[in-house]
Amino acid sequence: MHQQDTRFHPTSIGEEEFLFFHEKGFLVLKNVLQEEELQRLQQAMTHLMEEGLARSPKGEDCVYGRGHKSGRPVLHRIEYVIDKTEEGKVLLGHPFILRSVEKLIGRDLIPTWDSMVLKLPGEGMIVPWHRDDGTEHVGDSPIFNVDFYLDPADLDTCLWAHPGSHLWPDEKVAELVERPGFSNEGAIPILMEAGDVLFHNVLLLHGSPSNVSTKMRRVLYYEFRSANVEMELGPHLPEYIQLKQQVLLDCIERRKKADYVSGETPYAYKPPEPFAVEQPSPLNTHRFPHEEFWRSD
Repeated sequence: MHQQDTRFHPTSIGEEEFLFFHEKGFLVLKNVLQEEELQRLQQAMTHLMEEGLARSPKGEDCVYGRGHKSGRPVLHRIEYVIDKTEEGKVLLGHPFILRSVEKLIGRDLIPTWDSMVLKLPGEGMIVPWHRDDGTEHVGDSPIFNVDFYLDPADLDTCLWAHPGSHLWPDEKVAELVERPGFSNEGAIPILMEAGDVLFHNVLLLHGSPSNVSTKMRRVLYYEFRSANVEMELGPHLPEYIQLKQQVLLDCIERRKKADYVSGETPYAYKPPEPFAVEQPSPLNTHRFPHEEFWRSD
């Protein structure tokens, strides 16, 4: 499995990583987050997690499932983490990540979904084999998630994936998804350390079995799409594009001012026409609910 250590490639992914991602549907990037930024993110997301646990099963933007061990509601996802934390905003402006995203999908990149996904100690619920939502909106550039790992993921807690499955026909994917249980046959474990990042195509077939490990796994998922494909295929209304561009510009500016980030050249967001945008506009919120901007057709 190809891995890039970002300590030795400070600008963006290289050509070898570009080709690997397009061939395999995923890419592991080591040591992306500086130690202090990782600690700040861990603290901020621990606070969000504790709030969600305290309010179970009714926390705002929190998703709960039934624990396979206890049968009780178990927190496994929190939406809109960029809006909820300053650290989440600063993370969106990460220049290495944004330059790498641009290399893969183009200068008209926009952020779409942002969530924290959890595997809690003792209640690591199964995530069945799946492709991510929205696969019907894939155009001529990939849609993918940037997964920031806040905790290590070993064989007890890691994601499993079928390399190259983003290129499989739907019939082959359906046959595997419909099998009972969770078989790892033909798949590989994606082992990660805290501070590592995984790029994964939304068409990649991936999942993880249940476990009762005492370990916790928290991952921030920031999805990116091209504005061109979003305009053509959706799923959001055209005005959503401009709003998310403003979110991105604002977060880039916040990162420039963050006292725990150093040694970076800020990302210059310069999307082409008709998506060109000159400067950030004031924002009252970074939370633009998907259902409020969903196309009706």
